[in-house]
Amino acid sequence: MPYVESGMQVGLFGGSFNPPHAGHALVAEIALRRLALDQLWWIVTPGNPLKAGNQRASLTTRLRLSESIARDPRIKVTAFEASHNVRYTADTMALVKARNPGVDFVWIMGADNLRDFHHWQRWRDIVMTFPIAVIDRPGATLSFLSSVVAKTFDYARIDEKDAPHLAHRKAPAWTFIHGPRSSLSSTALRGGG
Repeated sequence: MPYVESGMQVGLFGGSFNPPHAGHALVAEIALRRLALDQLWWIVTPGNPLKAGNQRASLTTRLRLSESIARDPRIKVTAFEASHNVRYTADTMALVKARNPGVDFVWIMGADNLRDFHHWQRWRDIVMTFPIAVIDRPGATLSFLSSVVAKTFDYARIDEKDAPHLAHRKAPAWTFIHGPRSSLSSTALRGGG
C-alpha cells in the first residue's frame, strides 16, 4: 500500500483497468480536484469477479499502462490486492481501514458502475465502510438515480458542492459529481463492444 499519514484525505479508485485509458485518468483528476484529496490510490485489481477474465491483460501490463497515463504525482498506482490475496472490494476496504487508522478515505467510482453495484459482493458493507464519490460518465448521468444503491441510500446523499468534505463524513455518505466526461471504455478498446 502507498504511504499515507494520519489526517490525509485519500481516494480509492479500483478497477480492472483492462486497458486503462484517458477516461480513467479524467475520473482520477476530477476526484483529486473536486474531493480535495491529498492522494488517490489507483488500485489495479488482479481480476473482477463480475467480468469474464479470458481477455484480461496481465497484472504487470495493466500496472505499467496505468502508470503511463496517471501523470499527477498524487496518484499512486498500486496492486496491493494481489499480494494480500484480496478479491472483493469489501475486503479491500476492510484491509485499508485496518492498516491506516486516522486517514480519511473515500471510494471513487464511475457512474457507469452504479447500475450494477448491488451485484457486488457485500455491497451494503462497502457503502457503510467509506463515503463514496460517483463521478459522471457518458450515458449514466440520469440513470444513476434509478440504481438500487441510490434508492437504498438516498438519505445519505450529500450535495455536490460539499464534495471537498466528503472524506471526513461517516459512512454512509455519497455524492454524484458532474463534470467533463470521456466516452472511452475499456470494453470498446479491447474490441468487445
